[in-house]
Amino acid sequence: MSPTPSKPHIILRILLPFAAGYFLSYLFRTINAVLSPDLVAEIGLAADDLGLLTAAYFITFAAAQLPLGLLLDRYGPRQVEAGLLCIAALGALLFAWGESRLELIIGRGLIGLGVSACLMAAFKAFTLWFAPARLPLVNGLIMAAGGLGALVATAPVQAALSLTDWRGVFLFLAGCTLLIAFTLYRVVPDAPVRPVNESLQDQLGGIRKVFTDPFFRKVAPLAMLSQASFISVQSLWSGPWLRDVAGLDRGATADTLLLVASAMMSGFLSIGFLAERLARSGIPTVRVATGGMALFMLVQLLIVYGPAEEWVTLVWILFGFFGTSGIVQYASLSQHFPRQLAGRVNTSINLMVFVSAFSLQWLSGVIIEFWPRSDALLPAPQGYQAAFGVLLSLQLSALIWFLIPTRGVER
Repeated sequence: MSPTPSKPHIILRILLPFAAGYFLSYLFRTINAVLSPDLVAEIGLAADDLGLLTAAYFITFAAAQLPLGLLLDRYGPRQVEAGLLCIAALGALLFAWGESRLELIIGRGLIGLGVSACLMAAFKAFTLWFAPARLPLVNGLIMAAGGLGALVATAPVQAALSLTDWRGVFLFLAGCTLLIAFTLYRVVPDAPVRPVNESLQDQLGGIRKVFTDPFFRKVAPLAMLSQASFISVQSLWSGPWLRDVAGLDRGATADTLLLVASAMMSGFLSIGFLAERLARSGIPTVRVATGGMALFMLVQLLIVYGPAEEWVTLVWILFGFFGTSGIVQYASLSQHFPRQLAGRVNTSINLMVFVSAFSLQWLSGVIIEFWPRSDALLPAPQGYQAAFGVLLSLQLSALIWFLIPTRGVER
């Protein structure tokens, strides 16, 4: 075991590099909410095409999760994330040069694959460097960096479009991605403990242990559907809803999304801090997360039934704040399992989240497109209401499953 590093050492060489990676990941994830009008106009995309294009990020991201868990537990977070970010840079280049729907889908898929380790590598590193009781707080800090990425993907990106077009934005992001990859590889120290040298059979057995664990099977569906619904709306459909249902122009939409992203940053920090404090008083992290997800559902109910015009911005700010609750469940799962399984635990739940995010984001576009468009060729508000209602119904079903008592599972 290496000596405990100083606080500045942890911030400069561990926390900040991984935070930069996750900042970039979330920026890529949510940028289409602002760029969607440009993509629709230049490439000629319908709502279902836009949903599939944006969701391509999630399916490749999800496909990487189980192999990623094995790699993180065997080789450590530094090498794995740095290598994958080079693939993300290639994807950003292809997206910037794409001329067809297929080319953009391939580029976005490569971006999703390339950033697939940004959060999981950070979580793995934190389990190696921090005590389990600190995980909700430090996980909240890394998530706040993602919230900052979502914030930059709103009004700042809209402002950048006055200097360049969406292709220039992605060329710039490709260069930033390579820079962060190099920084991670050169700056982050090796793990304070050596990875366990398991055989492939033992590693796969660890994945089986995760998925068959009763606590995981009780907690995972609610965390999965809450996070997937939040991601699928916040990373794409929030922007079109504000334009097509609330009637905001592009500038006002970007400003509102900026407030949502700010609330998301605040939520990651506040809920993570609250979970850590309450855990010291004997209240399990899983209960804090579940309470936050229940409040998130109430906010979605307000959106489904259409908030009054003067309440639109406030309701979406609450959406951004409470939508972060599901991520706290990652900490409760990491606390439940042995440390050597941390990579596989987090990537297992992430696999479920991003397969669901892909499916729900695409499905939302299909549902929205099902309703006839208005005379102004805008999607019908009823389509958004139906799509968001389906997401909410799925989350309520998972909450009921979680609340049903199960022998041997403490919550």
